[in-house]
Amino acid sequence: MAEVNLRIPITTKIAYGFGAVAFGVKDNGFSVFFLFFYSTVMGVEASLVGLALLLALVFDAVSDPLIGYLSDNTHSRWGRRHPYMYAAAVPVAVSYYFVWSPPASLQGDDLFWYLVLISVFVRTLITIYATLIAEMTDDYDERTSALSYRFFFGFSGGVLITAFATMFLLVPTETLENGMFNQEGYSQMGLVAAVVIFISIIISAVGTHKYIPNLRAPPPQTRMTVKKIYSELWETLATRSFGALFLAALFGSVATGLGAGLSYFIQTFYWGFDNEQISILYLSVVLSALLGFIISPIVSKKMGKKKGCMVVGLLAFTIAPLPVTLRLFDLMPVNGDPLLFPLVMTIVVLDVALIFTYQTLMASMIADLVEDAEILTARRSEGVFFAAISFTRKMVQGLGVVAAGIALTMINFPREVLPEDIPAESIFNLGLIFAPSVFCLWMIMIACISMYDIDRSKHHENLKVLGRG
Repeated sequence: MAEVNLRIPITTKIAYGFGAVAFGVKDNGFSVFFLFFYSTVMGVEASLVGLALLLALVFDAVSDPLIGYLSDNTHSRWGRRHPYMYAAAVPVAVSYYFVWSPPASLQGDDLFWYLVLISVFVRTLITIYATLIAEMTDDYDERTSALSYRFFFGFSGGVLITAFATMFLLVPTETLENGMFNQEGYSQMGLVAAVVIFISIIISAVGTHKYIPNLRAPPPQTRMTVKKIYSELWETLATRSFGALFLAALFGSVATGLGAGLSYFIQTFYWGFDNEQISILYLSVVLSALLGFIISPIVSKKMGKKKGCMVVGLLAFTIAPLPVTLRLFDLMPVNGDPLLFPLVMTIVVLDVALIFTYQTLMASMIADLVEDAEILTARRSEGVFFAAISFTRKMVQGLGVVAAGIALTMINFPREVLPEDIPAESIFNLGLIFAPSVFCLWMIMIACISMYDIDRSKHHENLKVLGRG
């Protein structure tokens, strides 16, 4: 096997990054539309929607590390990762379509077990679609650079599908004044999204296929037992730095999922934005992704990943709940004021650019755990760690949507009610529970990151110990 390159060709970065469109589309769908669709359109109790994703998350906690371990130990002529990338394309796309086309025979709370099963299926398949970055390069800053491509495509793909859906699919009909209640539009969105997911996975797999000879070989084949697998998983993951990032991801995912799960409620009911404004708001996030794409490698080089992550995170997650907080004190323009929308959009663009940078640095920090664990265990475990990344992303849709569902239930937010019929008290309570909750959770997340102990010098020391420095 050829030595892993420090520098990754631009074309390979683009192909690698483009595969994240699948994650972005899936993540945005689950985080932004899922709770709104099933609770407000399909009439499922909001707390049951959250519970369905929580049960799926419990399954993920067992299956994701196992999938990562099997990927690390796969022997094939296409390497360890690509067989799974190719195999996942069709099942992921088809199952995602059925998320938005539930059986007509099920209505309201009867959809609960369907939600559980389809969530488990989609989320397990997306984990099988593996990532490669920790074995593509050992370089501290090059990992951040490559991941910035991945997050750029993931962010952009997700928001473009969201904007497309709100502009062209979730539109008013003869019987519906508000397109967000257009059930057929969600089914059409699922079909478009499924096609995009399939194309992105195939392009990424084919585009990185030629890189297979440069990737690390699997360890020698050994007899696997359940006890051996989970013993090695524990040995790999039971470190201070992984614990710090896992706890940070845990609290951050609850906050992010809470915000994402309530985003349409905030935009539709709290700010009173129409579908066109919401579409523009989502399209503006592409500018955020571009800004973050530029900023992330610079922050990594100038500040290091841990410090950069903490500084950028403090800025991002203080700004995020600020508009809602200001409205609680009547310090924002009233709904319908021509200044409100451009003001909110400007804050969102800046904030999401910072969040993009934070998430890129966070993922790159997880990649740097691979060499640290290799010294302790004498095993390369990229799949295990990136399964951990996949799991933390799912926590956004699991714990976060659970929190959003509980929040809506706590304030008795009406179901299947048009924006103009929502009581003012319910709208105020929505902001009151949203802003302090996400802020406190994000601050705990930043505190957890402070316990991470792999910096640039420690990473270089690890490479030297492994004979690659």
